Amino acid sequence: MRRLYSLLFYCLTPFVILRLFWRSLKNPAYCKRWSERFGFYAQTYAQGVVWFHAVSVGESEALFPLIHLIQSRHPQRAILITTTTPTGSARVKAVLGESVLHVYFPYDLPDVIERFLQTFKPSLAVIVEAEIWVNLYHACATKHIPLYLINARLTEKSVCHYQKIPSLVIPALNSITICATQTDDDKERFLAIGANSQSVKNLGNIKFDITIADDILSQGLLLKNQLFAQRFVLLAASTHDGEELLLLDVYANLKEKIPGLVLAIAPRHPERFASVETLAKNAGFNVVTRTSQQLCDNKADVFLIDTLGELKLFYAAVDIAFVGGSLVPVGGHNVLEPAAIGVPTLFGFSMQNFALIAEKMLATQAAIQCKNVAELESKIIELYNQPQLRNLLILNAKNFVTQNQGATERIYKLLNLESLP
Repeated sequence: MRRLYSLLFYCLTPFVILRLFWRSLKNPAYCKRWSERFGFYAQTYAQGVVWFHAVSVGESEALFPLIHLIQSRHPQRAILITTTTPTGSARVKAVLGESVLHVYFPYDLPDVIERFLQTFKPSLAVIVEAEIWVNLYHACATKHIPLYLINARLTEKSVCHYQKIPSLVIPALNSITICATQTDDDKERFLAIGANSQSVKNLGNIKFDITIADDILSQGLLLKNQLFAQRFVLLAASTHDGEELLLLDVYANLKEKIPGLVLAIAPRHPERFASVETLAKNAGFNVVTRTSQQLCDNKADVFLIDTLGELKLFYAAVDIAFVGGSLVPVGGHNVLEPAAIGVPTLFGFSMQNFALIAEKMLATQAAIQCKNVAELESKIIELYNQPQLRNLLILNAKNFVTQNQGATERIYKLLNLESLP
């Protein structure tokens, strides 16, 4: 079955390249460093690395506390981080710089995987969250490279897909040394697709171990005072196509009810910055962009965050945060960042990617869920009129994050780096 999978992947490779080219039309970074995706490298790298794979920005952000912990305790250990997306790559470089090695994740083709493993000869392979690559997993088992899934999660939809191809999935799962899941529900889902019960452990979610530097909070306050001139700011974070239009309608309805209201928008994907700016201008709003370095004067309606890596900073600079990917059927994004920073947090109906976290935050009054646009409008007005409710949400959210921390240390101990050569 694995050979058939490889044959199909080889046949589809021209279309994979075309897809890269198509994506590069909106984001030129997809045109660069193609050779890394095929296991060809322009330089020589250290070998015997501890290798981590984080698909994109969200997985990278979750991984950083663990990387910092390893670097503090094993400063001589060479660490490699791979990502799939250019935005993930940019975030790794911005946060970790030259302290780690970084290339793109190799395509799951036998010869590509062989070149990658021969180049870096990892002593340990760690995959963040939920990606099952059958050739990679087979190669790690064949070469006796310990393979860990950490912060692993599976949706019910993924379970249904994987259960249709057991002859492909089960051998891959048997190649895993340990699968450390986020929740007991995730553990049960991995067992349902054929994982060995002895290799699956629930160690919690490392996204709770987010660290907020003091300078983020102080710089956020400075932005609040200078950039927004004490106006009331609603941040729509990590928004997707179709979502901004809904939020602009919300802003139009709220503008007269909340004096000085500013809508700050941070699109999830940088290739959409320009289109979101055009959308807001076509709707008749005055737009100020982050890159323009202009202040939000009294005429500004929409502030477009057209930069990468500043979301935490803006969470610390606003009055209310709405976390996107949840008013459209995407599944939601990380609601723990605004919770840890201390901003009242709202999200929409689509939260499958963070279902348990959303459920627990709602149960502890640490966030507010809005099932539709009308409810979002009413909750924003309620929060505006009730500072005490905003403070309660902030306090409950910070307590919720603090009470669920500790997974990073547990996973660090699981990896047992002291035993590696």
